[in-house]
Order: sequence, then C-alpha cells, then structure tokens
Amino acid sequence: MSEAALQQTAIAQAALVRAGEVSARELVEASLAAIDRRNGELNAFVTLAADRALAEADAMAAGDERPLAGVPIAVKDILALTEGVRTTFGTAAVGDWIPPLDSAVVRRLRSAGAIVVGKTNTPEMGILPVTEPRRFGPTRNPWDTARTPGGSSGGSAAAVAAGMVSLAHGSDGGGSLRIPAACCGLVGHKPSRGRVSTAPGPGDVIGLISEGMLTRTVADTALALDLLSGYEPGDPFLAPAPTMPFARAAERDPRSLRIGFLTEAPLDFPLDPDHAEGVTEAAELLQSLGHEVEQVGFPIEDPATFLANFLRVWVADVAGSVQTLGTLVGGELDSDRLEPLTRQMVEAGEANTAVDYVASVAYLRMASRGILGYWTDHDVLVSPTLAQPPLEIGALEPAEGEDAMVMLGKSAAFVPFTAPINVTGQPAVSLPLHQSADGLPVGIHLIGPPGDDELLISLAGQLERARPWSDRRPAVTVAA
Repeated sequence: MSEAALQQTAIAQAALVRAGEVSARELVEASLAAIDRRNGELNAFVTLAADRALAEADAMAAGDERPLAGVPIAVKDILALTEGVRTTFGTAAVGDWIPPLDSAVVRRLRSAGAIVVGKTNTPEMGILPVTEPRRFGPTRNPWDTARTPGGSSGGSAAAVAAGMVSLAHGSDGGGSLRIPAACCGLVGHKPSRGRVSTAPGPGDVIGLISEGMLTRTVADTALALDLLSGYEPGDPFLAPAPTMPFARAAERDPRSLRIGFLTEAPLDFPLDPDHAEGVTEAAELLQSLGHEVEQVGFPIEDPATFLANFLRVWVADVAGSVQTLGTLVGGELDSDRLEPLTRQMVEAGEANTAVDYVASVAYLRMASRGILGYWTDHDVLVSPTLAQPPLEIGALEPAEGEDAMVMLGKSAAFVPFTAPINVTGQPAVSLPLHQSADGLPVGIHLIGPPGDDELLISLAGQLERARPWSDRRPAVTVAA
C-alpha cells in the first residue's frame, strides 16, 4: 500500500495520512526505498536526511490536518537552505557546509507537514541547463538515461519523474524549473517576481530568480504555490495578491482568452519538429476550448542584443554570488575548487565595470517594456519550452579552454524561450502536453500576464482536464 501511495499526488498522500490509511513513516520509508533502488542509476539525490525524516514521520499522527502532512519531498541543493542538512550549491568549493536554519520556502513546506528526505543534484552554482556538476556527476533522465533531465533543477525533476517523491523544490533564474519539467514530463511553474520569497538570501539584483516546485499535476503545483506565497521581511519585490487561493483557481476554467503562439525560435536557432508540432497541437486544443488563438512572432525587437545584455548581467550575478556564498559559509571560497566555466564567469563578471552592469540592467528593463507590450492586447503567449529534445549527457561539457560566452551561447540554443520571462518577471509554466515520435516528453510553455499566476494556473488546470498527463510515466519505474 505504501509503494502505491508514493506514486499518488502529494494531495492524495496527505489525505491518506490524514485518514490513517497510510502512516507518515510508511510513506517516508517507501520514498527512501525508491531512492535506494534508483538513485545509483539516476543520481537525483546527493544528500539524504533519512534518520531525521523518519523521526519527523514518527512524530506525525493520523488526523493531522496540515495540507502536506507526511508527504516526503526533495529540496534542490542550492539557494534553499536546510537546517542541519548539508547544502553544497553543487560545488566542491563549499565543502560540506551545514546551514544553521531553513530558508523561508523550506520552513513553509515543513510547517505544512512536508518531510524533507534529501537534497537533489544541481549544476555548479545552478549555471547550466543540464545537471552535470563535477563534484557529484551527472543526473540522468528517467525517460532515457543517456539524456539529461535538464537543469538547473535536474535532480529534483528526475526524483519526481522516477517516483521517488511526488513534490520537489526547484528554482528558476533563466528557466531552471521549466527546462527540467519539459525534459522529464512534469509541471514546472515559475512564479511571478515577488510571489515567493528567497529569504534569508538576498536574491539577485533585478529579481531574475523565482523558487517553486516540480510536480506531476497542476493541483499539486497550485497547492504548493498557496503554501509558498507571501512576503518575508526585507523582500525587495512583492507580487499582487490573488483574488482566490491558487488551489481553487486550478479547478476553475478561465474566461475566454486571447492567446498567441510561437513556432519559431529567436536568433534563428533551429526548432526541433516535434517541439513545433507540440505547440501547434496545443494551439488547436486551446482554440477547441473556446480561446481566441493566433500565430505571432517573438516579442523581442533585437534578440541578439537582449541576449548579450542578459549574459553580462548573469556573469556579474555569478561573480557576486560566489563572493556572497563565501561570506555565508564563513570565508572566501577557494576559486581553485570551482569548475573552469564558473571561474571564467567570475572573471568575466569582475571585468565588468559598475557602469557596464547598470547599463545592461537599464537595457533589460527597457526591453521588458517592449516585451510586455504584447500583453496589452493578448492574455497568454504559448511557445515550446525547449528548442530541442533533452540533450545527451555531456553535450554541454565545455571544451578545454572554451570561452564562457561561447559555451553559454550553446546553452541558449537549447533553451531560447525561457530566460526573457525571468527578465520581465512574469509567471510561466511548462506543461507536459506532448510527446516526441520516440516517446520523450515535450514541454509546452505558457506565459501569463504580469503578476497573474491565478489566470495561468486556471488555464493550466483547464488544459490538464482536457488532455490529462499524470499517468504518463517513464517505462522503467521505481516499483519495477
């Protein structure tokens, strides 16, 4: 019974614990057993908290009314601090640092009854859209273990797709929730800027990073968003409050919407035919649901200049993050223990002047005004989440001496649709609406109006009801 329960949604698992049909300990034991069976192959988890998780489960009784009571979850090994559990940011430079407190997102999840079973793999400093840190090695995609689960929340996505947990934390500074969701056939929602606090961390200067969850269903995503949303003292951004709980919004069809869809990638990056087909089918489905749908162009006037300024801000933020992380863990990081790509990005960031950085931030903010002009006469923009299928392991391994900017340009060809929405701060979600001819997941990317996660969650729920996907699983499961 506990193994079957583990394959259900987080909402269903909590209901079973509440009713006394499954104990929290049985659920946690099932999760740890699943990790034991599959983690050697997939490398989703890099640190386990088994003893603490079992102790917390033993303290939880039937009838617990908390919304995630007894639900085992995973937390990405970056940004989200976990009191008493090693946090490495995917780098050897941090060593085996153990935080003295939980981040706000972890505290809120644990207060809701969730039980953290471990921390999941991430590329060093969350930089790449694949999860292959030198410290821990690559995470593999449960759909095809020769391929990446995406990044930077790749360990979390692999854990959910493989059925190790039903709910896993991730973060998104350029697509890092949506990319692995698309690679692994999951729901990956990037909340609006300011919706979910990054406390106690400072976040990044212009608010690129959002924290959220990877799930199999819109209902689980909506419940998690209700739990994670809210201001923490000192937050630099604040999203508008919804008119109703997101869990309720997920159950309601939206009004008839004006929707545009894209079948071409910016910068003449090639678009895989399965991904173009997926977004065309999604447009047809939306039209059948009563929405007004039309094909549109990418709403960025000068994509090459946009990308150049985004990369300039990004490398500066990486350099600043390395310095901040050194302060956090109690001393300057040993740069010799950083990966070569990270060191190059730090050097490039340090070579920027303050004027360069401010000018790039100003450019991106002005460009955001132009992008957001699309939403004056449309409600939602739909694109593929990725331009290509999940890459093979090692495809983005930097060549010896390869320039960081060249390497990051290669990454952009894989994921050209996601980063602009981190710049504008809008909500976006990747939904597993399509599959390729060879059975790999294809994510469809929905971008909502500024601050309106509620509308986006409603539309996602409507699409899930029209074309359910939660029973679509990798051929090899943890129960095998």
